[in-house]
Amino acid sequence: MKRALMLSVAAVLCAAPVVLQAQTAPAAKGAAPKAAVATKAAARAAAARTFKVSYNAFGQPDIGGMWANATITKEVRDRALGNQAVFTPAQVIQQEDVVTVEIAVGNRPSDPNGPPPSKGGDPLAAGIRPELAVASGTVGGYERGWLDTGSYVMRVRGEPRTSILTTPDGQYPPRKGAVAAAGRGGGAGRGGGGGAGRGGANAPEVLIDTPQGRVSSIPLVGGLDNPEQRTISDRCILSFGRNAGPPMLANGYYNNNYNIVQGRDSVAIMTEMVHDVRVVRLNSKHRTDGVRPYFGDSIGHYEGDTLVVETTNIPQTQAYAGSWQTLTVTEKFTRVDPAHLLYQYIIHDPSLWDADWGGEYEFYSLRPGQHVEEYACHEGNYALEDILAGARAADAAAARTAAR
Repeated sequence: MKRALMLSVAAVLCAAPVVLQAQTAPAAKGAAPKAAVATKAAARAAAARTFKVSYNAFGQPDIGGMWANATITKEVRDRALGNQAVFTPAQVIQQEDVVTVEIAVGNRPSDPNGPPPSKGGDPLAAGIRPELAVASGTVGGYERGWLDTGSYVMRVRGEPRTSILTTPDGQYPPRKGAVAAAGRGGGAGRGGGGGAGRGGANAPEVLIDTPQGRVSSIPLVGGLDNPEQRTISDRCILSFGRNAGPPMLANGYYNNNYNIVQGRDSVAIMTEMVHDVRVVRLNSKHRTDGVRPYFGDSIGHYEGDTLVVETTNIPQTQAYAGSWQTLTVTEKFTRVDPAHLLYQYIIHDPSLWDADWGGEYEFYSLRPGQHVEEYACHEGNYALEDILAGARAADAAAARTAAR
């Protein structure tokens, strides 16, 4: 794929194999999808009632395998829903029908005799969510077949949730008064989605709603003098979302797949998006050398049938909701049935909030035969090269103008 996306997310929007796990939405509106969803929910409830945790060769509860977390449920709840934590059946159908229409619209054959795109890109087709403009709506975007935004509302314990966050209103809690007034948190990674590699620390910030929740509008551009000035995502170091975390959240576009491998003394969590691997050291202690790895410093232990992971030393590039310096993220992984893994996270930062808060969702297993493919982030991707080449061309033009 040689087409270059002249965007900050260019490098991660190219050259990535996709496992289409959640691409199958209800085929049509009406009774058939409702019946199918009800049947599936009933079967899952029965499986959960009879489920018994299995254990691996190390005597640990088995949470390993291939998982995905793509969903149309946002991290942050639509404010119009207030304190409504669970969608009604009618709301679920409405939400999921949007994706059904979107897939149908996105899969329409293009006209080979049609005109070229408009300058700056054609507007989104009717039926495509505005938040997908970067990935599928403009010049350099993908056809629908390359996307897996999730097709279903996230169910937790069978409940169709209105947000990943479990705060009463589904929003980030207000910060302490003095901190909020000072605007603490820095520019990097501000907003709910965090944002590995977000640049422009002094840029004005506006929070916008995206598939993964409310995120910062701080420019993702970075410098143009050399590759090291580009964003972490441009350089294929981390995903443009919070896929690897912590906390681990879907990016809203594609490649939201994971492979969890358990060992005697550690657990490896491999994230498909930009081939990240986070290693959790079991029954260990946090590092004290002040180093802040890209995913922080994760240690874990088993409590009954649950893997508990505590992460500190989180870098500013992985700030979450403005927190990083004194942030501790506690994650819990619990297998609740053969095909689902309950994921819960707790945010602790007494410098920003008086009480802990967090969110939860359920990973679902990939179908038999599916697995996490290699994410060849730079292979066949000319975006980074073209971005820098374009900057050099601009420099040369400026120099010629100055010499006149």
